[in-house]
Parts: sequence; structure tokens; C-alpha cells
Amino acid sequence: MKISVVGTGYVGLVSGTCFAETGVTVTCVDVNQEKISQLNKGIIPIYEPGLEDMVKRNVEKERLFFSTNLKESMVGAEVVFIAVGTPPDEDGSADLKHVLAVASEIGKHITSYMVIVNKSTVPVGTGLKVKAAIQQELDKRGANIPFDVASNPEFLKEGNAIEDFLKPDRIVVGVETEEAQKIMSKLYKPFVLNGHPIIFMDLFSSELTKYAANAMLATKISFMNDIANLCEIVGADVNLVRKGVGSDSRIGNKFIYPGAGYGGSCFPKDVKALIKTAQDNNHSLEILKSVENVNEKQKLVVYNKVRSFFNGNLKGKKIAVWGLSFKPNTDDMREAPSVVIIESLLKDGATVSAYDPVAMNEAKHILGDKIEYATSQYEATRNADALILITEWTEFRILNYAELEKTMNQKVIFDGRNIYEPEELKEQGYVYFSIGRKPMK
Repeated sequence: MKISVVGTGYVGLVSGTCFAETGVTVTCVDVNQEKISQLNKGIIPIYEPGLEDMVKRNVEKERLFFSTNLKESMVGAEVVFIAVGTPPDEDGSADLKHVLAVASEIGKHITSYMVIVNKSTVPVGTGLKVKAAIQQELDKRGANIPFDVASNPEFLKEGNAIEDFLKPDRIVVGVETEEAQKIMSKLYKPFVLNGHPIIFMDLFSSELTKYAANAMLATKISFMNDIANLCEIVGADVNLVRKGVGSDSRIGNKFIYPGAGYGGSCFPKDVKALIKTAQDNNHSLEILKSVENVNEKQKLVVYNKVRSFFNGNLKGKKIAVWGLSFKPNTDDMREAPSVVIIESLLKDGATVSAYDPVAMNEAKHILGDKIEYATSQYEATRNADALILITEWTEFRILNYAELEKTMNQKVIFDGRNIYEPEELKEQGYVYFSIGRKPMK
């Protein structure tokens, strides 16, 4: 079986590589010549555990190819995936110009029946727009070539994307015809042999499923963050509350860990897009508006704790920051709480020295020379007046108190992910602040 995947960003590259792993011949296509050149040299543009080795293995096996030529990649392909970006417009809606541009190109070059699949996160109704864009080009050509459009949203967690793709909780596919369903069933057969469900539905439902899933997860995060803030006010411990709540099988214990707010490429964008979709259809998603509002405020919770500790005067203070990516095991800093926190600290006159295991280059693109970039976590704490833990990378979980003793000016730690034990830090003489727990003084 041969397929094409248009777009070599996070979704496209992971999807194409994982399909190749099952024996499918895959060509990943991108208009960015430099990116394709790098991929052909084995240089991966994103950080995702296990991806680099899998790409190299499938390239060597001649199952995975990279190209800038969409027309050539379509020759003999049964399926073409559209996996390009859908960035938010100023009004929060998803920008579909890249998706529709690819659809038009497909319409110019299609020569035989194939299934065109939206893998990008797109609002309800996009499948019909893609179909219209392809048909428009066929009409210009005077060509009568049958095709189907399907929707196949991705549910990949950055940092665990390979495992998610190879062993999915579920596969959602929106189709309009039995032929499209048959081809998609064939393509996904290796992933459902162990009982993972493939759920076929109509296009509109599949498009909405992706947004609804991410919005539900974002809601759980914001809800627990709001409860954590209440815990501090009333004197409760959010970790205990979380355990009590999460033990209810109807709720579960995932996505109820309090922290500094959610970020990344999906949750913020998808919540905004779903709110906008509702507005366009004269409906108001009040819960999601609150979710978004809570999250924006939550990104400032750690900063407000720092500012309060120093009595509103951060001028001349050096703050060490551990963790810059929006979550561990990725270099993605899109909508990351770290950026909001750091910008706020700098605005108040503080200096910032930061360290992240993999996101340093990305941070330099975003923050430039505004901050110091340390080569290790303890270099970041040199002469620091306080330490902020923002991203819970594994290497940050156990503190080297001897190193902190040598490097820090003051023994003050702000834990934005609740990974440290208050009593232990108190015994070591630290002033410790967390999320939803009483400060230890």
C-alpha cells in the first residue's frame, strides 16, 4: 500500500513514520525545501522520543521518503493525508488556508481514485470545503475523476506520540462512502489487531470529536487548578483532594494535576477554535470560556507568588528557572507558561537564568537575549535569589541540596508542578511554595 502525507510538522512526520513502520510505503511532502533536505539527511526538526531512530530505520528500509513534489508523491497512492498547520486567526478561528491550498493542489494532479484525509485539526465543515476545492480544480481541468474525502483526527500526546500512534486508545475516522471506509480499514488494520477500536462516523462528527476531546481535557486541568487556588485560601491540600476525586472511576486520575496552566500547540488553539465555532452558530460555550479564562490567570499564579514573596520589588533579583517547554519530553514552547512567567519577571526588573534539557534553542528563538541560558540546572541557580520549577522534567525530580547550597543566594523554591515534598524542603531550611498547598515557612 502506498500513501502520501502532506506536511512534515509534528502530526505529519509522526503519522507518516508510524505508517511506514507497518510496511506501508510513505512519502512525506513539504513545501519547505530546507526541511526536506534535513530530513533526507536524517536530521529531525522536532524532538520526540524514539522518532529519529524510527525515521532512519524506515528510510533505510526504503519505506519512508521525503519530497517537495506533491504530484510525484500521488502517483500510485491510495490515500493522501493533509497534515498541515491550522494556526488560530485573530478571532480564534482555525486558519484553513494551508489545508485548502493542499486540497487545490491535489485537485490539479489527481489522476485516479484516492481518499483524501484531513489529519489536521479542523473545524466542523472543513471536509466539505476540501471536497469543493478539489472538485473546483477538476472542473477546471474538465476531468471526471472520483475521489473521497475523509476525516481522521489525531490524538497524539507530545512526548509520547510514537506509543500513542502505534497503540491508540481509539482511531476515529469520518467517511461518506463504503469504499473510503474499506480503504481506511485496510490502512489501520495493523493498529487494531490488539483490540484497539476504530470508530467510523460521519465527517461532521469526526471533526467535532477532536475539538471536544481536547476541550474536555483542558476543562479538567483548569477545574483542578481553580480548586487548587481555593485549597490555598481555605487551608486544604490539593494533592489529597486530587486523590480523593481521582479515585472516583467516573472521573479518573488523569489530567487533574494542578500546575502553572496548560500550553502547547493543541489545547489553547482548539479551545479557542471550538468557542468560535459555537459563536458562528449562535451558541455560547460558557464552560469553555471559563476554562480559557482560568488558564490565562493560572499562568500568572507562580509569578504572583514570587512577586509577593519579594514584597513587590523584583528589581535586581536573579531568578533561576528550570523547565521551559510546555511539558516534559518535548521542545515545544507554544503557549508555554514559562514564557508568560519569564516575561512578567523581566518586566518587573528581575534577571532570569534558565535551563531546559531540550528546549534551549527554541527558547532562544522566542526570548532572544532577554535571559541567560545555562548549560545545566545548577548553573542556572548560580547567585539566584529564588528557583522556579516550571516543567517537571525527570532530572529535576531529586534535588542536589549540596549544589543548591553552593549556588543560591537565598533558599527559596517555587514549585509550579508540586513535585517536591514540603516537609523535606523545610528540613533543609528552604522556604517552599507550591500550587494548592500551604507555603512552608
